[in-house]
Amino acid sequence: MKRVTTITVSVETKLLLERVKGDETWDAFLRRVTLEKLKARREEVRKRLNELLEAEYEEVRVRRWAREF
Repeated sequence: MKRVTTITVSVETKLLLERVKGDETWDAFLRRVTLEKLKARREEVRKRLNELLEAEYEEVRVRRWAREF
């Protein structure tokens, strides 16, 4: 059997969470929400890295072009 724990939240928060979770178990719901949040965070980091790499590439390209002339 898995070990379990208790998380203390306000009544207002629990009511909000209960409306969102629907028929899911608390474990399944919290796991899904957490995984979605982690995925969104990874996508944001990946997007930012892409922007930085693109900026670096453009900077290098401009420097090379400037040296040629």
